[in-house]
Amino acid sequence: MEYRYGSHTVFTIEYPFVWVTKYRYKVLVGGVAERVRDLVRQTCEAFEIRILKGVVSKDQVHILVSAPPELAPSEIRRRIKGRTSSKLFEEFSHLKKRYWGRHFWARGYFCATVGQMTEEMIKQYREHHFEPNPNDNFRMEPD
Repeated sequence: MEYRYGSHTVFTIEYPFVWVTKYRYKVLVGGVAERVRDLVRQTCEAFEIRILKGVVSKDQVHILVSAPPELAPSEIRRRIKGRTSSKLFEEFSHLKKRYWGRHFWARGYFCATVGQMTEEMIKQYREHHFEPNPNDNFRMEPD
């Protein structure tokens, strides 16, 4: 277990998040998938959230993050989904036609605290959802 340090805190807080595209449209391919990955990385960096593992699939994003204690899971989700959605609509005009209501992501999401999971559950989750690659901890599924 790796502890992180703030000015007055020592912590290790990890959350797995999963969210999907609205209507489960499989639009996270090619340049759109790459841009989603970049935007998620940028947003996380801006708020001192570390991506431990992640994958961008055709219709969903899975990430396991380490977050500072002052950020609630709902706030992490709001910042990531909000920023990626608005930037994608700005940069990919074909998405505006498909998502005429300007809602790119479905409303719901999954989040848990890693502390509620056993080490075996975490291992199974990572083995099922993540390909081991020591050079990239946030990858894209092949098309």
